[in-house]
Amino acid sequence: MDKVMNSVCSALAASLLLLAGTSEGSAGTCEAKVIGVSGISNYNRATDSGFLAVRSGPDSDYTQIGEVYLGDWNLVFEKRGNWYKIGCYEGRCSAPFWGPAKIEGWAYGRYLSVGGLCDNLK
Repeated sequence: MDKVMNSVCSALAASLLLLAGTSEGSAGTCEAKVIGVSGISNYNRATDSGFLAVRSGPDSDYTQIGEVYLGDWNLVFEKRGNWYKIGCYEGRCSAPFWGPAKIEGWAYGRYLSVGGLCDNLK
């Protein structure tokens, strides 16, 4: 029952964030779906497969702080070059294999399908 309530609360919170904008500079309802990575059936941290790394800054030289997975939905807060600052709101990223749940950090744009109201991204 706790898992069901957590899922319902997470979905409600994500919906409210989408309706109200975000706390990260009013990025609005800009969203990104993870694409182009292999599915979780191929998950292997040793070979960096089955996930998209989320980093502490907008470059691969920054530390990996978490991960998101194929099909996960994320709010987008900011853009720097080909990197997006994202926050997980729906999908496997709510209960990741590694790192914190509902991660917020930077992900490489090649593996994100970005859409919605994104015109005001920095």
